[in-house]
Amino acid sequence: EDPKNVVVASTMLVLGLGGAAISIVNGDFSITISGMSLAAVVGILLNLCIPNNKEEKKKIESADAKKEKETIMQSKELKHPLIEHKLAILRDKKTGTKEFRELTSEVAMFLCYEAMEEAELEEVEIETPITKLKTGKLNEDKYAFVPILRAGMGMLEGITRVIPNAKIGHIGMYRDEETFEPVNYFFKVPKHIEDKEVIILGPMLATGGSAVDAIELLKSKGVKKMKFLCIIAAPEGLERVQKEHPDVQIYCAHIDDHLNENKYIVPGLGDAGDRIFGTK
Repeated sequence: EDPKNVVVASTMLVLGLGGAAISIVNGDFSITISGMSLAAVVGILLNLCIPNNKEEKKKIESADAKKEKETIMQSKELKHPLIEHKLAILRDKKTGTKEFRELTSEVAMFLCYEAMEEAELEEVEIETPITKLKTGKLNEDKYAFVPILRAGMGMLEGITRVIPNAKIGHIGMYRDEETFEPVNYFFKVPKHIEDKEVIILGPMLATGGSAVDAIELLKSKGVKKMKFLCIIAAPEGLERVQKEHPDVQIYCAHIDDHLNENKYIVPGLGDAGDRIFGTK
């Protein structure tokens, strides 16, 4: 029923069965293409040159949209009034260390809740005060949380409230103030980390350098399944992580506008590590 297919198929049949031929002569060299060979070449060229009909275009556009959606879904932004409320307090430069630390922990709990939406449960049998019941429970030993020191430690308390028996690793990095690139100084993870789903914690995803380095370190240990949790993300950081590690899902409380000339997130909330630990 597609007019394009009818044109291509009929042209190929006419050429193939009609004995049409094309000869190419260059001095002593000559080549002749005829029959089904000529029909095949012409068919390929026609298929490329004739535009698709509207329905086919819709299918292609739908496939492109699906691919774009999958890319967007790689970074999931939490949109909720409670999150926006808490972020407003976190961003305020008047917010003190104690409140900033508590709110960081609370937002981390929301992020963990969202990141565990597809967690697999194991069937167990328990006894309630009324009766026996088969239900699902999380095998907490299958998970490991790895904060990027030092700011990532501010998220850890909230995370361990949700999954208290998960194993904890640590990656130590600091930012070179001249190159703005991360410098690694510490790396220690639990045994059999390669068998666990690892969730990396870092409040700020700015250039993406620390996140990329952390992911590569964990992959070098054999980790296959990872997620990255951050409170504030810059588009530049998201793009870099998505490009270099498209298999890692990112969860953030908010995607901000851009990075300034000093590679700080705008509007951001300042240096998360300094505000969590009160060092400035």
